[in-house]
Amino acid sequence: MGGHHEYRVKAIATAVRSGVLTADGINPEISFSAPPEFNGQAGQWTPEHLFVSAVASCYVSTFSGSAEASKLPFVSFELEAEGILAKDEGGWRFTEVVLSPHLLITSEEDRERAMRVLQKAGKYCLVARSVACPVRLEPMIKLESEVLVLAKS
Repeated sequence: MGGHHEYRVKAIATAVRSGVLTADGINPEISFSAPPEFNGQAGQWTPEHLFVSAVASCYVSTFSGSAEASKLPFVSFELEAEGILAKDEGGWRFTEVVLSPHLLITSEEDRERAMRVLQKAGKYCLVARSVACPVRLEPMIKLESEVLVLAKS
């Protein structure tokens, strides 16, 4: 695997506070803008969304790889992620990212192992380990049978 990897993107300005991101061999390009609260265009991906997305997508990849390695079967996995932006003496910065994984499993016997795998993914997610703000995990594990009973009610 080697001890060094590089990931390159190109950001091209298309308007004030807006542009597109490209990377060789990756489609589609991503249009972005500063968020409306910072005088950007509404309805566009923002650097803030991309930051939170980087943490979220890395966590999902890390979890699914860890679940596979641990032979943890699961029915579904969804993640909600929220980045908290606040102003301090140095200006605006992310003060926290909250990850809320929702894991659906089939067997109560897998619950403890599932929690360990969720926590392990948080520990080994390389993007989360690389950011300056804390990344907090708020996992929810449900049994498929519980969800089926609620759906029938």
